[in-house]
Amino acid sequence: MPARIYQRPKNAMQSGKALLGQWILEFAPAEARKADPLMGWTGSGDTQSQVVLKFDSADAAKAYAEKYGIPAEVHATPPRRLKLQSYADNFR
Repeated sequence: MPARIYQRPKNAMQSGKALLGQWILEFAPAEARKADPLMGWTGSGDTQSQVVLKFDSADAAKAYAEKYGIPAEVHATPPRRLKLQSYADNFR
């Protein structure tokens, strides 16, 4: 089952930068989600999609994937660009 490795994104609702150094290994869904006929909730029998593994570095996540034979794709984190502006720029 293929997996993807990516760095945790910054939470848009908070200004803090805690846990930004964590790398996540997530498995791709093996089957499509379908609606339950009685309640209408979506779900699937794929329990592997619920597994989320957290690592301190990308190398540790890659080493784990290689050790257990998991085909993993590493998604690079885009560089952050700071938009420096003053408070007065909001009124121009």
